[in-house]
Amino acid sequence: FQEKINLNDLRKEMKSAGFTGISVQSIGEVIDNEYLIKVPAKEENLNAVTQKVSEALKASFASSGLEIRKVDIVGPKAGAELRKSGFLAMLWALLAIMVYIGLRFDFKYSPGAIVALFHDVTIILGIFALTGTEFTLQTVAALLAVIGYSVNDTVIVYDRVREHEQKFVGRTLSEHINNAVNETLSRTVLTSGTTLFISLTMYFFGGLAIRDFFMAITLGVLIGTYSSIFIAAPVTLFFDKMRGQGVKEGKPVNA
Repeated sequence: FQEKINLNDLRKEMKSAGFTGISVQSIGEVIDNEYLIKVPAKEENLNAVTQKVSEALKASFASSGLEIRKVDIVGPKAGAELRKSGFLAMLWALLAIMVYIGLRFDFKYSPGAIVALFHDVTIILGIFALTGTEFTLQTVAALLAVIGYSVNDTVIVYDRVREHEQKFVGRTLSEHINNAVNETLSRTVLTSGTTLFISLTMYFFGGLAIRDFFMAITLGVLIGTYSSIFIAAPVTLFFDKMRGQGVKEGKPVNA
């Protein structure tokens, strides 16, 4: 546009033209007056919807120096490739984390961390599906950020467990985990609370362009904090007991 257009007016005109589920956001420099409009459509109606959007814009904003510079049609094939690339990125991230946990601590800790991360990602994707949130590159980036944030909390607990194993040799793994969780709980709550405050602020006041990203971050902070305490540690203890090691209890020996 040659003059500045109010985003709410642009959205209102699109809705009055019969479009639903649209996304309108400003791009580039403010003085450029450039806007990106996303409209969902069925595969068989893509060209018709494109034409309808163009006509609606020209009818309402022709006097504002309207210029349509680019039209992109993202079909189901491109969407499928995006989903595939996103899931592959998350899979490689999970594998790398499993190796990292195994090398830094012990491979007995890896299953707990991976189960917790799968738990986080699955719940977030489920909420996105229920709310009809679009799966975009922003969503993939947010999920990868959530994975990193969640595993950081898990590593804090595991690191304290390792310290207790070295310091209190005669105790069982369940005692080490219980003490480690109790000692790191205040740190976890304070850190997560601070991050949650920032992510909620950005979600409500950051605009539509980044709302989906911070929705995933907010969910990830809540779910990741829960899983680090109530999923990762119990799963680690479960697998350790399956190997018959968690039930062994040492006794001090008099020399």
